Amino acid sequence: MQVFEQSIDINAPATVVEDCITDRILMHRWLNPALRCEPVGEWNTDVGSKSRFIIQVPVVQPTLNSTVVERQPGLVVWEFDGFFHGRDRWECQPIDKKTRLLNRFEFEIPNPIVSWGFKTFAEYWTKQDMQAQLRRLKLVAEEIQQGL
Repeated sequence: MQVFEQSIDINAPATVVEDCITDRILMHRWLNPALRCEPVGEWNTDVGSKSRFIIQVPVVQPTLNSTVVERQPGLVVWEFDGFFHGRDRWECQPIDKKTRLLNRFEFEIPNPIVSWGFKTFAEYWTKQDMQAQLRRLKLVAEEIQQGL
């Protein structure tokens, strides 16, 4: 099991930060532009709700099927299945008038060829992209907070 974990402090309350994670329109403002999230059925983040995360690359569009497996105020955990298996945990921790957002992505790649390809070509890029997503999410949440 591989684990990528990072956090960022955001100058906005946890409710605003949580909205950025759970509202699909807001989510697409900070997700990597090459990643698209589509609901399976109606969009929501209740336990059991399903969606697909599609990596938009030429020719093939690798897809991760996801299900919300844990949900509490300030916490969403998606479980993925596809070319890799794992969980993506987003947790908002209120600190005074701001929020520390923790993101923990744990996964395994069962196919040894895909695993080798990921380690060789995509691991560094994935870590960098996850950090960039947190910075973009911070900007979206702080922009919303300033507008309130």
